Amino acid sequence: MELIGEMTAGRPLLVLAVKEEAQFLDTDLPVLLTGMGKVNAATALATVLARGPRPSGIVNLGTAGALRPGWTGTHVIGSVLQHDLDDAVLASLTGETYGPPIELPDHDGPALATGDSFVSDEAARARLAELAPLVDMEGYALASAAQQARVPLRIVKHVSDEAGDGAARTWRESVADCARVLADWAARNIPEHGSPARNIPA
Repeated sequence: MELIGEMTAGRPLLVLAVKEEAQFLDTDLPVLLTGMGKVNAATALATVLARGPRPSGIVNLGTAGALRPGWTGTHVIGSVLQHDLDDAVLASLTGETYGPPIELPDHDGPALATGDSFVSDEAARARLAELAPLVDMEGYALASAAQQARVPLRIVKHVSDEAGDGAARTWRESVADCARVLADWAARNIPEHGSPARNIPA
């Protein structure tokens, strides 16, 4: 976990998993690098929100795998779900639902499936494609932490790979281009973004 800059009330917080995704951001807004995976994402965001001050909102920028043919480009996510939590089994054991899908402010956007595995085989891709068109490793955890803290969250994902065979190699080859696209999206769409600028170290 690394927080670059200072959080201040009334301004948004940018959240990304790793420095590779943040390498072209040029902003005076605070940037939180959580590390990969649900545990790192949730604990990092919960920690900085507990310290305060609370940001006006959170924007998660990152890469995602495409689970269905034809999904490319940048997407503002409408809902998130966990693909690696056995909701039905836990509910049958306890009568409680521990990880229901979370709706986000951008309701018209696609669903994002989150889990602690980097999806890189065709069988897993086909199974998850029934749940959502896109997959990542942090989105649901960030949404859960933000929801509990009552801070609004937007999730913006750029497709880096097809979440099938060879996805890891494709991610390594495409992450720099994805980072440029995400930085451009941030510059156009996030308020209070600009001078004095600060480059995120690679």
